[in-house]
Amino acid sequence: MRIGVPKEIKNHEYRVGLTPASVRELTARGHTVRVQAGAGEAAGLGDGQYQAAGAQIVPDAAEVFAACDLLVKVKEPQPSEQALLRAGQILFTYLHLAADPALAAALQQAGTIGIAYETVTGPGGELPLLAPMSEVAGRLAVQAGAFYLQKSQGGMGVLLGGVPGVAPAQVVILGAGTVGTQAAQMAAGLGALVTVLDTRVDRLRQLDLVWGNRVHTLFSHAQNIEEAVLGADLVIGSVLVPGARAPRLVSRALVARMKKGAVLVDVAIDQGGCFETSRPTTHAEPTFLVDGVLHYCVANMPGAVARTATQALNHATLRHVLALADQGWQQAMRDDPHLRQGLQVARGHITHAAVAHALGLDCVPAHAVLA
Repeated sequence: MRIGVPKEIKNHEYRVGLTPASVRELTARGHTVRVQAGAGEAAGLGDGQYQAAGAQIVPDAAEVFAACDLLVKVKEPQPSEQALLRAGQILFTYLHLAADPALAAALQQAGTIGIAYETVTGPGGELPLLAPMSEVAGRLAVQAGAFYLQKSQGGMGVLLGGVPGVAPAQVVILGAGTVGTQAAQMAAGLGALVTVLDTRVDRLRQLDLVWGNRVHTLFSHAQNIEEAVLGADLVIGSVLVPGARAPRLVSRALVARMKKGAVLVDVAIDQGGCFETSRPTTHAEPTFLVDGVLHYCVANMPGAVARTATQALNHATLRHVLALADQGWQQAMRDDPHLRQGLQVARGHITHAAVAHALGLDCVPAHAVLA
C-alpha cells in the first residue's frame, strides 16, 4: 500500500504521524511510504532518518495526498487539507468530529474513510490510542495551570505547592480517567491540595487506595462540583464521553462566582469542552479571561512536547497502521472489532453512533458499510 505522512499545519502542532522506526516496519513489509519534507523536524526527526528507514521524501502536502491510499496524521485535516482528500482514501488520525460538524461534512462529501484514534477501543473497553496523549495532556495541564497561576501571566499569584507556613493551591480535577489520574499525580507530587470528582465510585476508590489522604475524592454531582470549583485556584476539566460531545459541568454563572485570577484548564476542549465559557485556543494565543478567570483551552496540548508525544503515540498506533496497510481497511475492520470502533465516516455516511447523535445526523453502522 502507498502510505503518506504530511506535515501537520495546525497552529503550533509539532507532532508527526509516523516515526522513522514505524516507517521501517512498513517498508520492510513492502509498503511505500512518502513523507513530506520537514514533517518530523520539529519533533527531532530529520528527513535523513526517514530516508534511512526507506521513506521517500516529497516536497509538499499535495503530492502526499495525491499519491497515497492511507494518510497517517496526528490532528484533524485543516481546511486546505480537506480540499485534497478524495473518495476511498483512508485517513487515520484524531478527528473529534462531535465538536466539528464542518469537518464531518467535508469528509462525507469527499467520500473519505475516516478512522479516528480517539474511538478505537481495547479489550477492556479502554481507549488505547487516546491514552498516551491523555497521559501527556494530564501532566501538561498541571504544568500549564501552575504557570498561569503566576501573577505575571494573569493568575492570582499562587505557588502550586505553597511553602512552609503558606497554604498550597487548591486543585480540582473533574474526571478520574487517564487525564484526571495523571493530573492528580502531578499536582499531588508538587504539593498541591488535590480533589478529584467522578461519577464512578470504583475509580475514586482506586485513587484513594493509591494516594490515600494526598488526593481527596468526591462523587460528581452539581452540589459537589459547585462547592469544589468555588474554592479552587486551579480547575482541570478532563471529562470524556467516547465519540460524543463533552458534558458541560461548569456553567457561566458558576465561573462568574469563582476566585478572580483562578485558572481553568479545559483538556476536553477537543470534544467541545466541559466549561460553558470554554472556546478553543492555540499555543500562539493560549488563554483568555472570562469574569476574571483565566481560561487555557489549547486544543492540541501534547503538540508542545512533540518528541515525547510522537513516540508515545506511535507505540499505540503502529499495529493498527500495519493492519490497515497489510489487509486494507475493510478486512482489517472485519478482523478487529476494536479497530472497527474507530470508523467514523465511510462512503459518505457517519458510522459511529455517538458522533452521529452529537451532530444530529443519521448513523449507518460500520458493519452495514462493511457488508
